[in-house]
Amino acid sequence: MLPVVSEDIANTAFNEIFEDMPTWRKKMIHYIKDENPEINTAIIEAANKTNLDPKAVALGAYMTYLLIELASNENDAILNYSE
Repeated sequence: MLPVVSEDIANTAFNEIFEDMPTWRKKMIHYIKDENPEINTAIIEAANKTNLDPKAVALGAYMTYLLIELASNENDAILNYSE
């Protein structure tokens, strides 16, 4: 099951992404390439096989990856919280 992406997580991600979107997208390409090369390959293949703007398709996929990653990290922190 995927973690819930809260409004706070979305705002955090969007503030980071839209501060300098082209630079952020390039950073994510390298990050996911190292972190999860299979996902990176799938994103690039999907972007290249679409009739839409490949950069826009990749951006959407990278944004989704970041949102899920942030929500998962928050979920893990809550589950592992101890006083």
